[in-house]
Amino acid sequence: MASGNKKHILVVGAGPGGLTAGMLLAHRGFRVTIVEKNKQVGGRNAELKLDDFSFDLGPTFLHQKFCLDEIFAEIGGRSEDHLEFVDLNPMTRLSWGDTSLHTYSNTERMSAEIERVFPGSSDGFERYMKDHAVKFRSIYPCLQRPYHKLSSYMQLTLMKALPHVLTTRSVHDVLGDYFDEERLKLAFTFQAKYLGMSPWHCPALFSILSFTEYRYGVYHVQGGLNRISHAMADSFVKLGGELRLESPVKQLVGSGRELTGAILGNGERIQADAVVVNADYGHAATSLFGDRNIPENRLRGKKFSCSTFMIYLGIDKIYENEPHHHILFADDYRANVADIQSEKYVSDDMSVYIRNSCVTDPHVAPAGQSGLYILVPTINTRHGFDWESHKEDYVDKILRRIEERTSMKDLRKHIVAKQIITPDDWRSGNIFMGATFNLAHTLTQMLYMRPHNQYQGYNNCYLVGGGTHPGSGLPTIYESGRISSNLICEQFGVPYQSVDLASEYLRNA
Repeated sequence: MASGNKKHILVVGAGPGGLTAGMLLAHRGFRVTIVEKNKQVGGRNAELKLDDFSFDLGPTFLHQKFCLDEIFAEIGGRSEDHLEFVDLNPMTRLSWGDTSLHTYSNTERMSAEIERVFPGSSDGFERYMKDHAVKFRSIYPCLQRPYHKLSSYMQLTLMKALPHVLTTRSVHDVLGDYFDEERLKLAFTFQAKYLGMSPWHCPALFSILSFTEYRYGVYHVQGGLNRISHAMADSFVKLGGELRLESPVKQLVGSGRELTGAILGNGERIQADAVVVNADYGHAATSLFGDRNIPENRLRGKKFSCSTFMIYLGIDKIYENEPHHHILFADDYRANVADIQSEKYVSDDMSVYIRNSCVTDPHVAPAGQSGLYILVPTINTRHGFDWESHKEDYVDKILRRIEERTSMKDLRKHIVAKQIITPDDWRSGNIFMGATFNLAHTLTQMLYMRPHNQYQGYNNCYLVGGGTHPGSGLPTIYESGRISSNLICEQFGVPYQSVDLASEYLRNA
């Protein structure tokens, strides 16, 4: 669908949100330029190459796949035409000491697994799924709309959802309505990590996160989830968009409430009728707007998510008996989360997430070898912990824990390649305070209280990504790209047709 509109839209950053916006706007007839500071697309959804091994830099779970399907459908295509998806069942192995639970998106199999591990608890699971189908139907439409105006609160969809939003209860509190067993509560609250938050503090409305997994599944993309970014970039270019890599933006320029474009790092000026900002919100707000920058100390007054300590390992064997996704919970998970939330203390009793995707995907490592992706949630950089001095010791503690608690007893003997990313490294990569999940998703930093999709103070500047509405996580970041694209079309009077696949999923929830 081309409207003939030749307004020029500049997109700063080729992460998932920027690529989504670029695709949609190019399809709707705009002239679109995406500038990206790195040598490749993807942002935190990029590929990390280590010798002959390929890793996802960041996200490894694709849930609510129908959100991605909608984006490709809006440009007249199908996601399956570009990507090979694997519906993982089991989705994840969750382990507490010697006890493990496998998770499934099939309700009957999940009920049976819960009954096997925690006898007498399956009734609570069935009640949870029934109640959260109603809750999901109420909340989901609110995630598809912008909240840059206070009048947004008068929308009927939000009014219906407010009872789920305006509560002081936490996700953990909600799960207490369904389960007595603490470990089982954690099986339905650990998804708060997608927001970089504690389940004891994460607002109750986010109890829908685990529902979406148990109802709609978790997908792997063959070759890694970074293939989504590459497929989006290819589609964008085929639609006539201009993609410029290794083109960092030094400053956005304009006057009053209007941006007129950007100055690149090499001094080049790009003129634009509107700008979409897909840079990390904290970095952009404090460094890209010239004399309109938000002072860093003021922004640090907001609540930010945790960070992550990352280990990417090339292994000269395949651990066939290990699952695709495995989470090892800390012995005292609540204390571990409290340490992280303090932003001061690095836990020795840490939780560890391991992705062993080679048991599913033959494309990411040489034959007979495998790549392990290891993530440990930890403190952001607010208080200046010295990661450089401690990182090798911390790697050793993490690998020792994996060897002790999985079948990978000889892991350290088979490492042939290794890369570490610390919170300091995330910060050095222009992620504010190293907070990999961006602003925390507290009640005071959601909806209208979160940085707006139409950036406050400008008529033609729009935000996409985890730092704006609807928030962190791939599906919501895709949605942020669509919301901002729709607002740009409305600004310039360009008609567009939305694709709605979600309604059928909501009806069948």
